[in-house]
Amino acid sequence: MTPADLTCTVLGAVRRAVEEGALGGAVAVPDRVKVERPRPGGSGDYATNAALRLAREARLPAREVAEVLSAELTRHPGIAGVEITGPGFLNITLAHGSRDALVRDTLTNILTSGSGYGQGRALSGQAVELRHRAEVRAAVTADAVRRLLEAQGALVRIDAYEDEAAGPVPAPTPAPGPAPTATLAYEPSPVPAGATAHELHRRFGTDATRWALLRAAAHDRPRLDDGLLVQKESNPFFLVRYAHARSRALVRAATRLGFTAGYEEDAAALGDHPALLAALGDHPAVLASAARLRAPDRVARHLETTAEAFLGFQHTVLPVGDEKPSAAHRSRLALAEAAGTVLAGGLSLLGISAPEYL
Repeated sequence: MTPADLTCTVLGAVRRAVEEGALGGAVAVPDRVKVERPRPGGSGDYATNAALRLAREARLPAREVAEVLSAELTRHPGIAGVEITGPGFLNITLAHGSRDALVRDTLTNILTSGSGYGQGRALSGQAVELRHRAEVRAAVTADAVRRLLEAQGALVRIDAYEDEAAGPVPAPTPAPGPAPTATLAYEPSPVPAGATAHELHRRFGTDATRWALLRAAAHDRPRLDDGLLVQKESNPFFLVRYAHARSRALVRAATRLGFTAGYEEDAAALGDHPALLAALGDHPAVLASAARLRAPDRVARHLETTAEAFLGFQHTVLPVGDEKPSAAHRSRLALAEAAGTVLAGGLSLLGISAPEYL
């Protein structure tokens, strides 16, 4: 059961509750509900605030609405249990078979889609005109926002000033699908970098400069100091690119040992690494959210989360000593390869290279 499947399941539970009159006669079934990873204090695999959204319309306490929806959801064979937390959040635990299928589907989607994993058509038919002032951080931000929007199907045009642009800006590529009905204007206005593009590129190089300018939220001042060049995992820029290089190194080492990636057993083989599985599964939602909010910093922070989770897992991938490669090793290699693919794809959307060797 994917997050999209679970969203449909929650909507189905709402629809049944409305049809049965359990929420009163005035409640309308929403077009969509939000399903996400549980927040601090939550539990299970996913959570939804559907009960809180419906409570006012139903004129019932949110926890009472949550109890109704919980009873409907637990009828589904793919759901092992539902816990109600806080004012009425529904925390959903998937059944073992559903969790295994989710892992399999996630890895298959990543390895099949490659660097395009997580990109979609959520903004298809939307046209956006980006303008930016003559300042390096504004130019870099506009370019990253363009990449994110186009990755979700939008048609983007940048109205850039001539000086301080961070390299050439590619012409927009028409997106397939319906023609845009209106053009939205957007001008990124991040806190200025405090230096020119030439000064930053000469001191840090293009990739490190872009990372520093994009990692900080637009309202925060970017960190532009010698820490950007430190080759240690305490440096987020190095951490992300190092994790990608390690994933590629593991694939090369496995080839020398005579085995390749392949998810061949149930989720228990990877069950000790929920943080990495969650990060990979959340990647599409992060990209969509970053595009919608014009916030490339969300992608950078998600890549850091993915890299940290991967580096905590990497030591389990290859056989040790005289150990022979097993199905578990092939499954772990698939997870490692998927992590590298997500890291490379995310860096590419930020306009940053992902070297295979560091």
